[in-house]
Amino acid sequence: MSVQKVRVERKIGDSVLSFETGHIAKQAAGSVLVQYGDTVVLVAAASGTPRPGIDFFPLMCDYRERLAAAGKFPGGFLKREGRPSTKEILSSRLMDRPIRPLWPAGYKDEVQVQACVIASDLQNDGDVLAMIGGATALHISPLPFKGPLGSVRVGKVDGKLVAFPTADQLEESELDMIVSGSRDMVAMIEGFANEMPEDEMMEAIGFAHDAIREVIDLQEEFYKKVNPEKTPYQSPEDDGLLERLTDAYYSDFKAAQQTSGKQARAEAVRAVRDRAMADVIPDPNASDAVCVNRFKTVWHDLEEKVVRDLILAGTRPDGRDHNSLRAIHCETDLLPRVHGSALFQRGETQALITIALGTSRDEQRVDGLQDEYSKKFMLDYNFPSYSVGECRPIRGPGRREIGHGCLAERSVAPVLPSADDFPYTIRVISDITESNGSSSMASVCGATLGLMASGVPISNPVAGISVGLVQDGPDNWCLITDILGTEDHFGDMDFKIAGTQNGITGIQLDLKVTGVTNDIIRATLKQSREARIEILKKMLTTIPRPRREISPTAPRLLRTKISPDKIGALIGPGGKNIRGIQETTGAVIEVDDEGTVLVASSNKDSAQEAMRQVEACTATVQIGKIYDGTVSSIKEFGAFVEILPGRDGLVHISEMSGGYISSLDQVIAVGDAMKVLVIDVDEHDRVKLSRRKALEELGEEDPLAVEGEGGGDSEGGGDGEERPRRRRGGSGGGGGGGRGRGPRRSGGGRDRD
Repeated sequence: MSVQKVRVERKIGDSVLSFETGHIAKQAAGSVLVQYGDTVVLVAAASGTPRPGIDFFPLMCDYRERLAAAGKFPGGFLKREGRPSTKEILSSRLMDRPIRPLWPAGYKDEVQVQACVIASDLQNDGDVLAMIGGATALHISPLPFKGPLGSVRVGKVDGKLVAFPTADQLEESELDMIVSGSRDMVAMIEGFANEMPEDEMMEAIGFAHDAIREVIDLQEEFYKKVNPEKTPYQSPEDDGLLERLTDAYYSDFKAAQQTSGKQARAEAVRAVRDRAMADVIPDPNASDAVCVNRFKTVWHDLEEKVVRDLILAGTRPDGRDHNSLRAIHCETDLLPRVHGSALFQRGETQALITIALGTSRDEQRVDGLQDEYSKKFMLDYNFPSYSVGECRPIRGPGRREIGHGCLAERSVAPVLPSADDFPYTIRVISDITESNGSSSMASVCGATLGLMASGVPISNPVAGISVGLVQDGPDNWCLITDILGTEDHFGDMDFKIAGTQNGITGIQLDLKVTGVTNDIIRATLKQSREARIEILKKMLTTIPRPRREISPTAPRLLRTKISPDKIGALIGPGGKNIRGIQETTGAVIEVDDEGTVLVASSNKDSAQEAMRQVEACTATVQIGKIYDGTVSSIKEFGAFVEILPGRDGLVHISEMSGGYISSLDQVIAVGDAMKVLVIDVDEHDRVKLSRRKALEELGEEDPLAVEGEGGGDSEGGGDGEERPRRRRGGSGGGGGGGRGRGPRRSGGGRDRD
């Protein structure tokens, strides 16, 4: 790429969108700097010669965020970016999906589009700018890309639709949707909403398309200024093999495709294919033999023709009509010990759901360009190879699994209770144990069943369904509900829509054609709603509402709010208090800076006891209240009594008893129980206590005073002998059972001169 520096800009939404090329990455086939606000994304496209023997278009799209773009360092030991984050993987998929259909048939050159966020204002996300930049870089490159293609993010704040909403606006938005398209048609949708009705969703898509046209106007202005020289591409010539196979095997293939059952259908199709290959290639080593790879490619084209013809004629491979759902089966409580489990099966697609409930310690910490935050809800989607009867190495989740998991997670998230109402961290695992079409929507349905079975108080049940499209010309098209794997593969559209009875929570449109009209989108929304309501009815016959109690094996979470200045009292010196409560009860206690205290334990009684101790530890000392205390230390002038965990006060010797006490350590000991009344809390938060007044208010006899009064004759004289030491454990108004008694002011002691 060799052009002079070119820049164009236009205000779209609340900021200026600009494209610039000819300055950076000039050796790429096409490159562009896309800027919106103060967020800048560098996007570059390159191509290479096709790999021998491949039968697909090897497009690679990659999105990366440099943390230095926001003045940050990567966390961890290595201070550089490593493998892509979940956000980067999802953004890479967003770049890929609208671009992939816009290439000539048969084009198999290597194409790679790389996007890198190199500056960020933390308000305008780089993902949609990377999508715009990818299409723009390809549009001004020599490659045979069928652009232009625009993209926009749309929000809805205070009832008003907003193009390119900021991060702050999205916090308040009831919609977060990205739409891509050409001037006349929509090419891709990915969005999430708070139960948005279908007519409002359609309005938002139309609003997005208007903004897309503004982006395309800027792209075309940019294209004219760059004036790239496009490399012509000629699709491979037809060698007549497709016509030959169609004439000989179309009828047999059509009959095989209508075999009932996925595995049986595959066997029937394979038998026809093997017979055709033996007829067409009797001797693979012959000089004029048809190439095996060529045969497989053409046979795939024939299979596509057969499946599409059947659907357009009103007959689907499994015999259903266009609007019918496959048989649905729901179960809950399949597994022991787990906090919740469910099974959702629709036809030959099956999702096994497992629920885990945890505390805030189990939250997922997420770091990236934006400020670090934590997630209290996670949904993980797994697609093992056995679900489609294949063998494949077990590795980490791929892009598809991460994308499907995100779609299901964000489709269910709007109905979850707030952290104030349900403080648990929630993890949902969806294992796809069988697959034949739309396993992500099965995950949505299964997750709803599992959450209700585990006692999570969701506001509404969520279900999802995928609607397909087969189109032969602008006026000859049909929508098909609950698509099979073959219908997805050979059809033109996979439109997944999830929601409640009130409206849409998740929407995702993927196409194999260049775009669809608003009429098709509107009809799809209507047809999907009808199917969604039917699925919800079947789900609710299994479990009509969330259970009132969580699983007995789930941790019990109790929560209270304390004053932030009481946090220190709860924790205690060196963590003594909170550690002591945890050790004695077996519960886990968490406290945040705002004073919210969470107590977690697998045992309900343990959690309640820990909460009682927390409340006692952080309670405010009340003047005039009587407490059951414990003597913690003894001094000459009085005794310190612990009345709350970590909180003690002084009982002055004069407030110990109505009788005379010469030495406290002769009548009380550390550890003795004692009833005391709070008589004052001074300006230094020191607590003054009285045992004497506590007993008077309770109307109990003071054994120290009584014993002293009754110890001598009527004249107050004694016999001159010292009293024996009183054994510990004596009763009397919480006096604690002192060790002995000294002389009393009221008599009973030795005569004094």
